[in-house]
This record gives sequence, structure tokens and C-alpha cells, in this order.
Amino acid sequence: MGLTIFSIMIVLLLLGFPMMIPLIVGAFVGFFMLFGGLDQMETMIQQMMAGIRPASLIAVPMFIFAADIMTRGQSAGRLIDMVMSFVGHMKGGLAVSTAAACTMFGAVSGSTQATVVAIGSPLRPRMLKAGYKDSFILALIVNSSDIAFLIPPSIGMIIYGVVSNTSIAELFIAGIGPGLLILVLFSIYAVIYAIRNDVPTEEKTTWGQRARAVQKALWPLGFPAIIIGGIYGGIFSPTEAAAACVLYALVLETIVFRSLNWHGVYETAKSTGLITAVVFILVGAGAAFSWVISFAQIPQAILGSIGIDEMGSIGVLFVISIAFFIGCMFVDPIVVILVLVPIFAPVVKSVGLDPVLVGTVITLQVAIGSATPPFGCDIFTAIAVFKRPYIEVVRGTPPFILMLLSVSVALIFFPQIALFLRDLAFAK
Repeated sequence: MGLTIFSIMIVLLLLGFPMMIPLIVGAFVGFFMLFGGLDQMETMIQQMMAGIRPASLIAVPMFIFAADIMTRGQSAGRLIDMVMSFVGHMKGGLAVSTAAACTMFGAVSGSTQATVVAIGSPLRPRMLKAGYKDSFILALIVNSSDIAFLIPPSIGMIIYGVVSNTSIAELFIAGIGPGLLILVLFSIYAVIYAIRNDVPTEEKTTWGQRARAVQKALWPLGFPAIIIGGIYGGIFSPTEAAAACVLYALVLETIVFRSLNWHGVYETAKSTGLITAVVFILVGAGAAFSWVISFAQIPQAILGSIGIDEMGSIGVLFVISIAFFIGCMFVDPIVVILVLVPIFAPVVKSVGLDPVLVGTVITLQVAIGSATPPFGCDIFTAIAVFKRPYIEVVRGTPPFILMLLSVSVALIFFPQIALFLRDLAFAK
């Protein structure tokens, strides 16, 4: 049965159907094979509705909407200027600024693809002019955007928290440590690259210019203050923080900066509605598909064949990491989370792993897979935005992938990288 379902899904993917179609068809084929007909179809519909019912999912369109407003407005540019004013004059400072700007924008958007667009579009021309190779620039932008998947708010963590019934607030704060570690590694590599290739530095800014850049960036810096301060100060739930971010973005871009009129807000809302519809269809279809394969005990058979029940916690984390990394090289991250998290949930519980640690490891693997050939979604975002050939976009990625994988291994052996801040914030 499992072979039949997955074969049909692969054929549909190869024929060019969007991922939601193979998911829905796979779920219906499995349901038909299990129950011998479609007489109990209401059960399938109930599973789809159950997948999109959790109130926490309301945060997803809210964060997407806020990110879209900021991308069309001035927030991203002001954050870039602030970072550049402090490190732009250093050797490799422009590359470090790009990685840092991706991190900061990730802290207000939660989306890797929004980060590629918002940060990559203005900074790539500046890096080309400064003498960086385009393959390095593209790889830096694509992989630095992965940090947005870890730094709160993370849309991937929201989906994982809903599927696994894990605290989203705890997941958010657990992503900060690994995200900052990746930023440090990328910055070190950028400096080494600039020294080896003798990339010229930019003119050093004065403290007065830095003060003005910080002053201009104070309004956009309110976003992480709302999200992190509001959630961990007990003022907001993650969903309420998302709504507050939308209101703040609207006030900022329409009234304070006046960079967006109400027609622009309407167009942004339509774009967000389209993206949200796709996400929620995937969530509903993924919930039904997960229910079918779990009912058929396909996951138990697959995991039992590799002897995962006999592995310790570290072995289980390695298997999870490999599965999610490979999955996201081919399929949309949200789909991979929806399908694989329920498969591994019983094993995670049986070996006593902290679900927050597991969620952080999964989110990191999802982020890495999203920027890894052959079909990482961020690669194709970069191709569309920068209009560069596939081979040029992926040529410079190996060093970044190695650094990201090294953080994954470190996270498995030293879980306090993620859990230290969580334990500090949620001390019992």
C-alpha cells in the first residue's frame, strides 16, 4: 500500500503538478485502499479541517502580511543601513552586513523567501560593485536567509508547534542560539573570503552617521521588541504578537514613513491571501495524508525496518536530521514538516527527547534543505529574483552547507545551544 501511494505521488510530481495535488491524491488513494470505497469520505474531510483548525495557525498569515508590508516599505532598507554603518568598513564588512541584515530581517518576517527578496535585492548590486564574485554573493544571501527560519518569528516553528502540540513560545526562543551561531560562522567565513580575494573595504562612517542610522532604524527595531519582548514579557501570545506586528507595520509604513498608500496595502493583502491559501491547503492536505499513513501503520513499518527503536536519543536525532534534510532538498519545507513530524512523534516520545530540541533540530534541517540543491525552494526564489542561471546560484553553496551541517551536529551533541535560553526564560 505504501509503495503504491508514494509511487503515484512521485509520478504526479514528475508530471509537474504542484505539491498540494500529490498530497491530496495520495491521501484519497490511501483512504480508498484502507476502506474499500469513498462511503466514509466525511472522515477524510474532518481530518483536513482538523489540520487547519488550531488557533495558532492564525499567526502564519499575520506574519506573512507583516513581512510583505515591510518588504514593500522602508523597514528593510533602514535595517541594512544601520548594520552597514558599523561593519561596512571592515574587511569583508559588506558580506558580514548582508548576513547580519538577513538575521535582523528574519527577526521581523519569519520567512526565508521574504528575506532573500528584501535583503538580496538592494545588497547584491553593492557587493558586485565592491568586487565580490556573484556565486559567493548568491550563496551568502540564499544561506543567510536560512537564519530567518530559526530566529523568531519562524513560520516553520509555528507549523511544527501546531503539528506536534509543542509550545511555540519555547520553540521561538530556542531558535535564537543556533541562529546567532550560524551568523558568527558565516561572518568569519566572509572575512576570510574577503582577505583571500583582496576585496576592498568601504569608507568608514563617522559616529555621527552611525547615530543617524541607528535613529532611522529604531522604528523597524520595534518589531523584534514586540515579538520577543511581548511574548516573553507575558504581554502577548505568539498569535497576538503576530497581529500586533501587522498593526505596527501598517502604522509604520503608511503613517510614519509614508512609503505605502492604502492601494499598496490592498495589493499586499491580496498577495498575502494567495500565499496563505496555498499554505492552508498544504496544511489540510498534509494532515489528511499523515492520518492515512499513520492509520495504515506505514511509518511504524519504515522506522522498524531501520531499527530506530533500538537507537539512543542521539541516533534518533541523526535519523531525523537526515530525513528532514533530504526531504527539503526535493519538497516544500511545510509539506516535509506536515508529513514527517507525525511519523517520528512516537519515537521521539519513546526515547524521551525534549520536543523543543527536536523542533529546533528539525527547523534547522528544513532551513538547510531549503537552500540545498537540487530543488531547495530558496534557490528558485533567488533564480527568480536575481535572474541568474541555476548553476551560478548553487556554485558557491558547499562551504555554507558544511557550516550549517556542522551547527546541526553541534546542536545534537550540545543541546544547550538551543535550550539554554529556553530554560532561562521558562525556568520552573
